[in-house]
Amino acid sequence: MRLTEFTELMETEFGSTAAYSMLRDHVFPEFGGRNGADAVDAGYDPKQVWQAYCRDFDVPRDRW
Repeated sequence: MRLTEFTELMETEFGSTAAYSMLRDHVFPEFGGRNGADAVDAGYDPKQVWQAYCRDFDVPRDRW
């Protein structure tokens, strides 16, 4: 997954303002305690980060 697709999915699913906040504020233990933005910057696949948001925020499976 490309970074642009990841960003688009976040904004479509959660709205621009909420997506921005979530990328900075929500921390994932599986990414070493990083937030979503830092996880992507650290080299984690944006698809893995997207799926982590989907799990944590109960996004329906068909939109993963």
